[in-house]
Amino acid sequence: MTTELNNSTILVTGVLKDTSIAFHVARLAQQHGARVILSAPKRQLRLLGAIAKRLPAQPIALIPLDVTDADDLDQLAARTAAHCDHLDAVVHSIGFAPQSVMGGNFLAGQWEDVATAMHVSAYSLKALAVATKPLLRAGSGIVGLTFDANYAWPVYDWMGVAKAALEATSRYLARDLGPAGVRVNLVSAGPLRTVAATSIPGFDQMESQWHERAPLGWDVSDPEPAAKAVLALASSWFPATTGEIVHVDGGVHIMGQ
Repeated sequence: MTTELNNSTILVTGVLKDTSIAFHVARLAQQHGARVILSAPKRQLRLLGAIAKRLPAQPIALIPLDVTDADDLDQLAARTAAHCDHLDAVVHSIGFAPQSVMGGNFLAGQWEDVATAMHVSAYSLKALAVATKPLLRAGSGIVGLTFDANYAWPVYDWMGVAKAALEATSRYLARDLGPAGVRVNLVSAGPLRTVAATSIPGFDQMESQWHERAPLGWDVSDPEPAAKAVLALASSWFPATTGEIVHVDGGVHIMGQ
């Protein structure tokens, strides 16, 4: 993949810690010759800068971006264009739901909190795609992260519904951006001990049986397989693939109950 990523420019969102999938996407991208731009809400930029120092090289830019802030979205292309003339890939690693709509609280979920989950975790993929569209070109790829929305998982509740919306959003984006040569795909990763996952009440219920059910086994502390899949889809190795969801879950998605 080295030659496929060499000299490419990738915007990576959602680097919260060095345990996050997004961090490992950025790390591997740099190791394969890509230039990386990172984004985070303005209040988290200082933390992002500290985490970025753990990468093999400094990113070419750290850009303020809150995907629920219209001004940030409006300015994203210009802020990015100050550091590059185009983007070869955009990685959407963003998701959030208030704890009040997870952990067994599906029936008790209130619309205000559900709306937050849907806005941040699903609609933001469309918002990010539109905001970066001026810098995308034929061959560019947008890749997001999901957690298999075909099932009603224990404790996932309204975040599961938001992921279903994310998956549908990716298909419609693939349809509408395809004529411009822009690909849109998702990676469905198994449970990983990321910041987002461990904030889910009862997360251990989701991960406890995964290794036993996975034909290939599963390591909840290793985000690298998912990160590699993200970069493969972001690269030109998949030039005719769009609207796809690639499962990186040890094979659990194929198993019956």
